Amino acid sequence: MRRCLYRAEHQEGQVNDPAWLNVLEDGLRARMNRLAVDQLSLFSWETSLFLYYECLGEQVEPEDLLVSAKEYLAAWPGGWRGRHWAPMTDIFHYQYPVSRQHWERRNPEREPYGRIALLKPEEISSYIYYHYQYQEERPGDGDKYGIIGLHENMLFFYAEQPTVRETAPYAGKLNTSLRPDNWGEVMDPHFIKWTDAPAGQEIWRRLELVLEVRSDAGRMGAEHA
Repeated sequence: MRRCLYRAEHQEGQVNDPAWLNVLEDGLRARMNRLAVDQLSLFSWETSLFLYYECLGEQVEPEDLLVSAKEYLAAWPGGWRGRHWAPMTDIFHYQYPVSRQHWERRNPEREPYGRIALLKPEEISSYIYYHYQYQEERPGDGDKYGIIGLHENMLFFYAEQPTVRETAPYAGKLNTSLRPDNWGEVMDPHFIKWTDAPAGQEIWRRLELVLEVRSDAGRMGAEHA
């Protein structure tokens, strides 16, 4: 199983076009079933889009799922020609899936949520260092489905509510105990603060969930758990 995170940008003038979500949804669940993709969520903030989904088998590109999205999205430089979705690197997760049974959702009422933050470019390596240390010293320490992706200096945090806390079915790769207890104090200097954010979101800004689609397998699994 592969967890996928991507970032995209609306074309100028398309951000308030309500038709584009209908275009995205058209036939999407059928493609997810056919390509063995589950738990797709799309979030927005201003002109930016953040995408999360899970590939149950082979890697599936977002262009194969959201086939009409390119009409509404700006092209990213780099990568292949005409790229519209920039992959975000998994730099932190509380757990990783070890089997379909381990990763199955048991609450049909759960809701995905997303947040974004900006790192100071000179602090990116430090941020990754601390988070790898945390991830491998204390697997399962937070939301089971929580994951942070990085592209350039943008962080995208995906999780689900209500929070699921379970003991990880595996040991971490580190035997040290170096994660700082004053975690918030250590992390604070890494961020560029949002100056126009609502109170309490000066670092991690909440995203709007604009699309959520579960495959037939994902829906049935939650309903029968």
